[in-house]
Amino acid sequence: MYSRDLGVARGSRTPPGGGVVLHFVGLWPVSTSHQLVVCDGDETGQELLEQALRVMSPDVLGFGLELWHFDLSLENRRATRNEVVREAAAAMRETGLGLKAATVTPEITGDVGSPNRILREGIGGSVIVRTGRRIPGVTPPAHVVHPIVVVRMAVGDAYGADEGRTGSAGQAGEQAWRTERIDRSVCRSVAEYAFRAAAASGASVYGGPKWTVSTVYEGMLKEEMDAAASRHPDVVYRPTLIDAAYAGLIAESSASPLVMPTLNRDGDCLSDLVLALFGSIAGAESVLLALDDDMRPLVAMAEAPHGTAPSLMGKNVANPMAMLLACAAVLDHAAQGDAVVSGRAAAIRTATLGAATDGIRTFDLGGEASTSEVVDEVLRRLRGGGG
Repeated sequence: MYSRDLGVARGSRTPPGGGVVLHFVGLWPVSTSHQLVVCDGDETGQELLEQALRVMSPDVLGFGLELWHFDLSLENRRATRNEVVREAAAAMRETGLGLKAATVTPEITGDVGSPNRILREGIGGSVIVRTGRRIPGVTPPAHVVHPIVVVRMAVGDAYGADEGRTGSAGQAGEQAWRTERIDRSVCRSVAEYAFRAAAASGASVYGGPKWTVSTVYEGMLKEEMDAAASRHPDVVYRPTLIDAAYAGLIAESSASPLVMPTLNRDGDCLSDLVLALFGSIAGAESVLLALDDDMRPLVAMAEAPHGTAPSLMGKNVANPMAMLLACAAVLDHAAQGDAVVSGRAAAIRTATLGAATDGIRTFDLGGEASTSEVVDEVLRRLRGGGG
């Protein structure tokens, strides 16, 4: 475990659970006690994190912030046998806040596997929220109008399922099997969060699992959706089988904003499609939430929903928008009524989208700007440069 020094901090101490703290010090208008767990990652994912963290510097934010760095690179996860991932999750439970770079999940059976599953289970996560929205200045490849929010189950289902093979390897008689599980408590969190999000935004709750084929397993989520609908009678509720929901996605989003509660695997696939419909999978943030019984976040970890993009590594061309918006999202959760913190979160979001509006975009959004040039423009706006 170690901290990559970004040249914006002095002093360090070791937090409970290990890792390394970068403690921002100096004279700023507001003093805060916020600690943020930063999970370093792999390849282009790490490069994007380092660029995005430039907007979290205290001279930009106007207040101090502690960053607790944990090295979740594949090399270090292998060296520690995933202990660093468990320590990062423990630190997030303490601070309540996390920011994560994209990481490599090796394909080799018996290797360290996905750190995302360990983090989600380690913080007691139940919901992952990803919002597809129009990107200013970008014509989406599909006729999507209103935001589409995917509220995905964070744990269980196909991820971490028991699996194996029987029979002779490579022979026609070989069989593969998997035993999946979901908890009613997680289904309840997904359904209730979806309806509360819809009520807050004037959206409809749309979609669902394939409950007709799997009445016992997938039917559990549908039961909780129906129960949440009864608690929120003012929310428009259109339960739709997942395959039909894919087919009707574009037409439905033309009429009103949508909130779509899903199983874990369904939501993983659906959210990638939704973000791409709006122009780029790198155009929005992903937020993992651990919720209490009243649906209040106990832990929020923000990240970019895309992968490590090894083909873009070292080229300074990857889109930093998702990581910048992840920074804004984690500050939203840090604010807890603090107008200064929430104001800076809003400013980062406005500056990021404003840069896109004015054509400061990477190649995937039809622009010619480099990664660092986009972040430079966002910083200029945050420091009062307008635009």
